[in-house]
Amino acid sequence: MKKSTTFTLLILILASWSGKAVMAQTWKADDIIGVWLNEEATGKVEIYKENGKYFGKIVWLLETTDKVTGKPRTDVENPDPKLKPAPLLGLVDLKNFTFNGTDEWSGGTIYDNKNGKTYKSYMKFATPNKLKIRGYIGFSLLGRNTIWTRSIAPQK
Repeated sequence: MKKSTTFTLLILILASWSGKAVMAQTWKADDIIGVWLNEEATGKVEIYKENGKYFGKIVWLLETTDKVTGKPRTDVENPDPKLKPAPLLGLVDLKNFTFNGTDEWSGGTIYDNKNGKTYKSYMKFATPNKLKIRGYIGFSLLGRNTIWTRSIAPQK
């Protein structure tokens, strides 16, 4: 075998090993804690821990006021009439997630304030600063993914 071919093969093997090391990363339960920008860049959610479970609340909105009323945006799509006037800012939209010990936060729900529906959900890191969230009905095959990006807390 020529030296250049051997060298190229060695580089390819090393590159594949380094890629596997990144993909096999184990996470700590609290690595998920922080502020995350949603995929549409219209809101930020702060994920926090409470009584051993993980929750997320809306801490920033690109559009804070309703275009029609000029008042703070509320949860108008909520199916419960009593909750429709609740402000979106501060709304807890991720609830009751637990960590599996390696790479997934599951057993929780995600609320979509655009349609007023709550879905079963799990979360995994795509990269250290990208969080893949899957919301689904029934089986996880029947759902959709969104990717959130780690962010900074909004200015108060």
